Amino acid sequence: MALLVQKYGGTSVGSVERIEAVADRVLKHKQQGDDIVVVVSAMSGETNRLIELAKSIQGTPDAREM
Repeated sequence: MALLVQKYGGTSVGSVERIEAVADRVLKHKQQGDDIVVVVSAMSGETNRLIELAKSIQGTPDAREM
């Protein structure tokens, strides 16, 4: 039994099919008896969308808040 940390983001969680593939991978390791920590970051394109939204509210957002 191992402790695994897996991080997924971007295109790896960019569609329902890809999210299901990630879930299958996680389940496979869990069924093998591994302990698993999953870290999920933003879906493909989401970070850029949020940055543009912040810039539309305030032209030059504080870098610390970005």
